[in-house]
Amino acid sequence: MKVSFLSENINKKISFVNHAVSNRSTLPILLNFLLLAKKGKFSISATDLEIGIEISVAANIEEEGGITVPAKTFYELLGNIPKGKVNLYTKDNALFFEADRIKTVFQTISADEFPKIYEEKGEKIATIDSKALSSDLPKVVLAAANDAGRPALSGILMEKEEKGGGFLMVATDGYRLSLKKGGCSEKQVGKKDQESLLVPARLIRELVSVKDWAGDIGVYSSVGNNQILFFLEDAVLAGRLIEAEFPNYEKIIPSDFSTRVVTDREEFQKAVKTCSVFAREAANIVKLSLEKGSSSKAGKIVVSASAPSLGETSIDVEAVIEGEENEIAFNARYLLEFLGSVNPEKIIFEMTGPLTPGVFKLDDDKDFLHIIMPIRVQGQ
Repeated sequence: MKVSFLSENINKKISFVNHAVSNRSTLPILLNFLLLAKKGKFSISATDLEIGIEISVAANIEEEGGITVPAKTFYELLGNIPKGKVNLYTKDNALFFEADRIKTVFQTISADEFPKIYEEKGEKIATIDSKALSSDLPKVVLAAANDAGRPALSGILMEKEEKGGGFLMVATDGYRLSLKKGGCSEKQVGKKDQESLLVPARLIRELVSVKDWAGDIGVYSSVGNNQILFFLEDAVLAGRLIEAEFPNYEKIIPSDFSTRVVTDREEFQKAVKTCSVFAREAANIVKLSLEKGSSSKAGKIVVSASAPSLGETSIDVEAVIEGEENEIAFNARYLLEFLGSVNPEKIIFEMTGPLTPGVFKLDDDKDFLHIIMPIRVQGQ
């Protein structure tokens, strides 16, 4: 193999592929990058057997070939060299790396030992556009569980909608739920066994991490290999679909409410953040008291928290409140993660009682909702 490329062409993408390098594998090959120069394309790949990532960069290929090199060292070296031309070539089972006044020799393992990231591309089922990548996916994936011990809850359900030609996306960790309709567009009519897919949340988080350069993403499903693949511009992300039964999310969504609140998102977020200083010393509980206004006085949300060892605090946030006055308590972290993932001027909150789920909606997106389970506090 003999190739040359500009370091600046690879630096913004190399961190993406580095996310797929195994941290604790007993297989030495999984600690390596696969470098491949073939058919006029130079690519770098990594896999930990859960996910696989391949990036391609513009390069001058004088001699085709492939080799694997220690990923951590290769990644750190690229991050510390100046902009300019990099030359790579193999000789006697070693990789020579040459840049401006830098000469490095890497020990290697044969490319033949590197696992294939995917066997076949499969059928194209959808396209994720830049809006969905930067706005829709982040506010859905935050509700997925990080615990791989609960497979169904560590995924995002992508379900074909009967109308509209798109996909509904939903995630839940048992304490909160995010649902978005029409989150990505359907490009082809898939097979019946592709009408719903349970995609590992880790894959979606990886996509969100490259929203600044990814562009539109083609989504492919390889049914025979139980894989889902995301084709970006000059990159591929692959992983296995989760084989588990997703909870019946429709039963979780309340069908009505007795109190409806409209308030300023930013002011509400600031109030919760301030109260969280006290809440973190007391099970992270923040209480919301919803008080209706009068002809001379605006309605308000009283956000409060208390800790026996510290004291207590409360903040009034102006709001329009319809229906019954009410109160409810939530985990402050869940509130802050939701409020930090959205950016409308106004948010809508609906509830029926202190022990029933609270539903958050967005003023600028009627196809999204977020549910947080309440916390029982003393006296309820």
